[in-house]
Amino acid sequence: MLHSLPVAPSFRFPALRLAATRALTPLALAALPLGATLMLGGCGKGQEGPPKQDAQVGYIVATPTAVPVSTELSGRTVASQIAEVRPQVTGIIMDRLFTEGSMVRAGQPLYQIDSRSYAATASQAAGNLAATRATVESLRLKAERYKVLADQGGISRQDAADALAAYNQARGQVMAYQGALQAAKVNLGFTRILAPISGRIGVSSVTKGALVTSSQTDALAKIQKLDPMWVNIQQSSNDYMALRRALQSGKLSADGSAPVKVILADGTEWPVEGRLNFADVDVNSQTGTVILRVTVPNPKGDLLPGLFVKARLVQGIVPNGILVPQGAVSRTPRGTATVLVINAKGQAETRDVTAETPVGNNWLVTSGLAAGDKVITEGLIKAKPGAKVKGTPATAPAAAPAADATPAPASAGAK
Repeated sequence: MLHSLPVAPSFRFPALRLAATRALTPLALAALPLGATLMLGGCGKGQEGPPKQDAQVGYIVATPTAVPVSTELSGRTVASQIAEVRPQVTGIIMDRLFTEGSMVRAGQPLYQIDSRSYAATASQAAGNLAATRATVESLRLKAERYKVLADQGGISRQDAADALAAYNQARGQVMAYQGALQAAKVNLGFTRILAPISGRIGVSSVTKGALVTSSQTDALAKIQKLDPMWVNIQQSSNDYMALRRALQSGKLSADGSAPVKVILADGTEWPVEGRLNFADVDVNSQTGTVILRVTVPNPKGDLLPGLFVKARLVQGIVPNGILVPQGAVSRTPRGTATVLVINAKGQAETRDVTAETPVGNNWLVTSGLAAGDKVITEGLIKAKPGAKVKGTPATAPAAAPAADATPAPASAGAK
């Protein structure tokens, strides 16, 4: 069973409700506070907020400058000269005359081979030469006398010819004995093995009393010249050809000095700069690389052969490059690099640029910007293309020692 709710009189009698409302309205209005009255009076009118201000941004002025282009390649140290010490005569090692691992000078005695048999051979050759020289003089006089007698008819022409032949034969023997004596002296000298180059000598493969032969393939010791040191590095043929094309087109200018920084395996930088002095003319068919050689001063011999190092070498110079902080460069979904600049109307404007090479915390921009352009680097979120901005100078980017010649991926860099 439904119960009826009480209904107010004003709702049951519309006329009475309208009359009551009209009667109470002046009193209600009079009782309202002043602030509420003003609020009610303002209803229905358009409200106006504070004037919109231009976005505050920081910018740098594009300044073309010469930027070195470098590349960092891995390589290994190699001695600039290597000589393997081998015997040139056969004999017994009588003494080793050096300390293993020490520095030796060119011409310094290293080994002494038993020289007695070679000294005897030299003495015998000297005696044969002296005896033959004495015979030559006697035969010369005989040949001259027989010639005179043959001209006078005292002897036959054949006897004179035989005397001349004996003289010439003796002269030939003198020359042969001279050669034998010289060879004997050379072999005698070879019994004292000398250092062919200056450098650090390694471990000796023989000891005193060992028999060595002139035809053996094993070296007695190895000497390596460590100052200067070489660093052999490999560059891909694609990068090498790209570099050559950039040099030929004028985008890069060649740096004749070609300084090279060597970074050791622990990350420390070698204190002395090297120089690029060789580039192979052939491409390795198996690896597709070109061999580059760097000469590095090593006065104290601290660099040893076979060390793994990295070489950062300047391969050219971008004559009119512009450095832009990486945070100021954005990339479109297609990979196009863009920056925001302040145009002549004071508006933010999107500009497509070419930024493929990182330089420290900056990008090297090679096209799309001109000298004097104001590139927005701060307040990028607030700056909208086409909107007015208020710019103040920001800190200009510091140039890195050299740009990395290897282009970065299009997705890398600023967001």
